[in-house]
Amino acid sequence: MQKQTIKLAALAATLLTTAAIAYSATSLLAAFETGEDRPGGNAATADDHGRNAFSLSADALSEKDKTTFVIGNSFFKKAWVAAPASTTARDGLGPHFIARSCGACHSQDGRGTPPDFNNGIQEDQPLSLLLRLSIPGDKPDPNYGGQFNNDAIDNVKPEGKVQISYREIPGHFADGEKYSLRAPTYTLSDLAYGPAHPQLMISPRVAPQMIGLGLLEAISEKDILANAAKQKAEGLGIKGAPNYVTDAYAGKTMLGRFGWKANVATIAHQSAGAFNGDIGITSKHFPKEECMPTQKDCIQAPHGGKPEIDSKTLDKVILYSRTLAVPSRRDPQDAAVLRGKQVFKESNCVSCHTPSYTTAHFKAVPVLSGQKIWPYTDLLLHDMGKGLADGRPDGLANGNQWKPPPLWGLGLVPAVNNHSNYLHDGRARNLMEAVLWHGGEAENAKQAVLKLSKADRDNLLKFLQSL
Repeated sequence: MQKQTIKLAALAATLLTTAAIAYSATSLLAAFETGEDRPGGNAATADDHGRNAFSLSADALSEKDKTTFVIGNSFFKKAWVAAPASTTARDGLGPHFIARSCGACHSQDGRGTPPDFNNGIQEDQPLSLLLRLSIPGDKPDPNYGGQFNNDAIDNVKPEGKVQISYREIPGHFADGEKYSLRAPTYTLSDLAYGPAHPQLMISPRVAPQMIGLGLLEAISEKDILANAAKQKAEGLGIKGAPNYVTDAYAGKTMLGRFGWKANVATIAHQSAGAFNGDIGITSKHFPKEECMPTQKDCIQAPHGGKPEIDSKTLDKVILYSRTLAVPSRRDPQDAAVLRGKQVFKESNCVSCHTPSYTTAHFKAVPVLSGQKIWPYTDLLLHDMGKGLADGRPDGLANGNQWKPPPLWGLGLVPAVNNHSNYLHDGRARNLMEAVLWHGGEAENAKQAVLKLSKADRDNLLKFLQSL
C-alpha cells in the first residue's frame, strides 16, 4: 500500500510539472463551447478513435439507408477488374488507371500519402497521390490528358512513371529551435506516348479523408459567401474567394466546395469523376474513358459495358461517401487543449479555418440537416504563397490558391493511416511542418506561430491533435 501511495504521489507531481510547463497561471484559456466535442453534430459524430475512426456511418441514418451504406462501402472498397470478366458487376477497370478501387487511395476512408523513401530512394509508384495535368488555355496535355495514369490493364501501356525528390529547407523559431521543411519536385519518366507538352503544368494531390462530406455539402452557400464578406470587412489581408465550377449532375455552374482547390461542387460529381479519372470506370455522367488520340492501345481496349457502373450502384457509393461520420473530439476541455485553441484564435488561424456552422436543409440526406458542426474550414480559395503554389489554374483558382481543408479528424490520421503526412501533397511530415508551410494570406499567422514559446507551440499542437 505504501509503495502504491508513493507511485500515485510521484504521478501527481509529474502531472503538475507537465501542466506547469504547458501553460502558466496567467495564460488565457479559450472557453469550451457547447457541442464542439461532437463535431459532426448529433446526427453524424462517432466515438471510435482507433483504426476504424473514419469508417463509421452517421448514426441518424434510417435502417434502409444503413443497408445502402453497407452496399456502398462494398463497391467503394473492393477492387475492379479488367473486362471481359465473369465478375460483370465489377469489370471495366482502366484501360489506364491509378488505383483498382476507391479504398486503395482512401485507405480506411482516410488520408493518402506520397510513397515511402528508403535511403533516399523512392520505393513505389504513387498510389494515393495523383498528378493533375494541363497546358495554358485550360486544356489537357495532348498526349496524356488531364491526369497522369501510372498503371494500365494488360496489353495497354501505363502512361509512365512519377519520380519524386525532396529538398530540405532549414529554418528556426524565434527561440532558436530549429526545424526543416521538405520541398518536393515531381518528374515524369518512361513516357509511353511521346513527349509531354513543353508548357505542361502539374498539380500533385493526395486523397483526402472521407469523413463529414455530406455535412460540408449541407452548409448553405450563403454561409460560405458570408465568410468572404467577413474576411474583407476585417481588413487583415485574408481574401477568401469562391470557386465556381460546372457540376455534371446538376448540369449547371455551382459553388465549388470539394477537392484541394474547391474544384468540385457535389459529392455526386466527385464520386463519379473519381471512378472515371482514377479507376477508369464510366457512368451516366462520365461516359468516356480519357484515351488521348495518340493512345491507340487505350482506345482499342475492351470495356465493361456502357456505362460500366450503373446509376443505382453508383448512388449507393454516393450515399456512403456522404454519410461517413466525424470522430468525436479527444479531451476538448483539457487545459492545454483550450490554451492551444486560444493560440489558434490569437494567431488568426480561425479567419480561414472557420470553426462552426449550422447545416441547412439537405434534401439528399435529410437527417444531416440542422446540425451544429465544427469542420474548421471556410471552403473558399486563398493565396497560400509561392512555397505551396503549383502554378496550375483550376476553374477560378489560380496557381497560388488552395482551399483550407477541414481540420476535423486531423489528430487521428496516424491512428487510421499510420502516417502523419499533411497538406495537399503530403509534403508536411507532421502538423507543425504543415503550419510552417503556410504563406501568402496566411503569412502573418505563420509569423505569429514562429514567435510562440515552446510551451504554446506544444499547446497549439495538442489542440490540433484533439480535432
